[in-house]
Amino acid sequence: MSVRTRDRLGGKAAVVGIGATEFSKDSGRSELRLAVEAVGAALDDAGLGPGDVDGMVTFTMDTNPEITVAQAAGIGELSFFSRVHYGGGAACATVQQAALAVASGVAEVVVCYRAFNERSGRRFGSGVQHREPSAEGVALGWSLPFGLLTPASWVAMAAQRYLHTYGLTPDAFGHVAVTDRKYAATNPAAYFHGKPITLADHAESRWIVEPLRLLDCCQETDGGQAIVVTSVERARDLPHPPAVITAAAQGAGRAQEQMTSFYRDDLSGLPEMSVVARQLWRGSGLAPGDIDVGILYDHFTPFVLMQLEEFGFCGPGEAAGFVAEERLPLNTHGGQLGEAYLHGMNGIAEAVRQVRGTSVNQIPGAERTLVTAGTGVPTSGLILGSDG
Repeated sequence: MSVRTRDRLGGKAAVVGIGATEFSKDSGRSELRLAVEAVGAALDDAGLGPGDVDGMVTFTMDTNPEITVAQAAGIGELSFFSRVHYGGGAACATVQQAALAVASGVAEVVVCYRAFNERSGRRFGSGVQHREPSAEGVALGWSLPFGLLTPASWVAMAAQRYLHTYGLTPDAFGHVAVTDRKYAATNPAAYFHGKPITLADHAESRWIVEPLRLLDCCQETDGGQAIVVTSVERARDLPHPPAVITAAAQGAGRAQEQMTSFYRDDLSGLPEMSVVARQLWRGSGLAPGDIDVGILYDHFTPFVLMQLEEFGFCGPGEAAGFVAEERLPLNTHGGQLGEAYLHGMNGIAEAVRQVRGTSVNQIPGAERTLVTAGTGVPTSGLILGSDG
């Protein structure tokens, strides 16, 4: 899809299978096993077997190569395999890559997956411990010496500017945290099942990096999630109603860096998500009012507010009130704050459930869901819809 013209991908592929491991803080098994379990569960859900798969897509930050997962899962020959860069920003792009492969005939059934021991193993929230010299690392070199070592510290810079620009206080972020935990409380798969919070709880949680409190930051999770994509035609013969990929997009903004884009003209928004938003609206022919459920990447609460504004659901600085008024159902699985941090892949699964009508927090009449991937980095997004 070009940032200037409408693409022709929409409506040619669909998500037909979703599968996950349990979400925990100590899985007790290898990341490869987590990946294979998730892939197997997704294929079972799709009514397909390992022999049907001829494509695999994952993240660059994954220790499970496509060919290794294929071998361990009993999958045979592959005609397509791919990885997408930039951490959580890759989530929706894995599905876009799968859809492109299916639509072009390069592959017939593609599995997208993500698996890690992000709590018991490598903890991304601990920040930069060691880094080999690289062109990408040059940008970090302007921030690390001054103590900006963690994702929370990088996001805090933009969050502080957002509050200053619109005359808000950190309490504005609490509405996102409360909404996520409300849905997580009624989701048995969520780590925080049965544990809603209040705005007072948010305000009383300890500072991590001002203006971010503990309850503004996503959790760390061990687990795996897989998604199966095939053509819409084939999808109609499978067990579940297809979640049609109505539109898919990637986006990087001007002066883009990986979470340290501090030299842009304005820090109070997310230009990379604006690139995604423009493509999704143009590619789908839809507008914000057509979306029934929003599954917005929520590694940190301020970036949920900024995403709502970039997509045009409300005006600049108005997102906190938008969320407080519950004008759009958000993160009905509990999000990464409440269900699990799987780099956004579990959010795609929830969007599929909403289209199928099988979510534990089902929104009546939900036919179109918006899903976004990681923010502050080059990112991606999807619109999934019902078939018909």
